[in-house]
Order: sequence, then C-alpha cells, then structure tokens
Amino acid sequence: MRGSIDGLGSSAPIGAMLPAIFAEDELAHHFVAGLDEVLAPFLVVLDNLDSYFDPALAPLDFTRWLADWVGAETDGIETDGAPADGLTGEQRLRAAVAAATYLHRVRGTRRGLSEAVRLVFGVAPRITESGAAEWHARPLGPVPGDRRPHLHVSLALPTPTAADTHRLDTLVAAARPAHMPYTVEVTATTTAERTTDR
Repeated sequence: MRGSIDGLGSSAPIGAMLPAIFAEDELAHHFVAGLDEVLAPFLVVLDNLDSYFDPALAPLDFTRWLADWVGAETDGIETDGAPADGLTGEQRLRAAVAAATYLHRVRGTRRGLSEAVRLVFGVAPRITESGAAEWHARPLGPVPGDRRPHLHVSLALPTPTAADTHRLDTLVAAARPAHMPYTVEVTATTTAERTTDR
C-alpha cells in the first residue's frame, strides 16, 4: 500500500511558502520539513494520478484494487507455475484489468466466456453450446440447435490439477449466460497439442 518513502522530496516544499517573518526561522523550517516528509507521497500520487488508473503503469497493489473496482475476473490469476501463454501472474492480472470493460460488454456470449477463460488460464477453451441461428425463406422451417439448453467448456492444460477444475467452474459460473446449465472439464494437453503450440 502507499506509504512514506525514505528520502522522498516534496514537489511543493512548505518552507518555500512560509511568510517572510518565518523565512529566516530555522525551527519553523525544521518543523515544516517534517510535514513535507508526510505530504510528499500524497503529492507524488496526485502528480501521477492518471498512471494509477492505467493497468500497465499502476503499482501492483493498486492494480489488484483496481481489478476489484472494475469487476475483472481474476480469481486464481496469480497462482504459481508456468502458464501456457508464458505470461507471469502480474502480466495476466494487468491484462485482465485492461480487458474488463470489453468483457462486461460481451458478458454472457461465447466470445466473452472464451476471453475470460483465456485471460485467467492463458489457454483458449473449447466451448460447445446448444444454441444456433438459421434463416429460411419460408415460415415454420426446422428449429436449429438443441431443445435442451446446455453449455460445455473444456480446457486442456499441460499439468491440470483439481484446483484448475474448481477455478474453471467458478469462472464459467460467473461469465456464462445466467439461464444456461453448464459443465466443465479440464484435461491434460496431449503431445500433439504441445508440439503444435511450439
């Protein structure tokens, strides 16, 4: 969290703003120098406020708070281990925060679900769903899709764990269409898939 930083100088020292009567008073200058040390971090933050709201530039602890503020799906995003996309947990957190507004626009769609899973796991999922759309020149044509709604999300990871299944289930529950029953599956990446990724 933000706090005092040893040796940080103030961008607006109070001593320079003292009335003329205190300009030569050494005690007054020492007193306000202590206040400068307390106020310097606030002034630095205010001078760089726009950078705090840019996920690429914000300090990591502030980026975590920003993720909560914009409603980014970040559950389990900073776990240890090597993700398939080669990004660190911090890089994936920043990417999730940057993509949050776009994901809110496409929430409940196949594209939105796929992107949310890709941002957290670093791998695009395989999604099958019951819905479909068709056009016919005549009325009463065959109805596309399945009568029973369903959604299945499958994810292939190099070294899957039970925690990955739980994380995927939680993520799909939050990002799917609200009315859609769903199932999730996490499998191990096959040798052929690993060589294709390279």
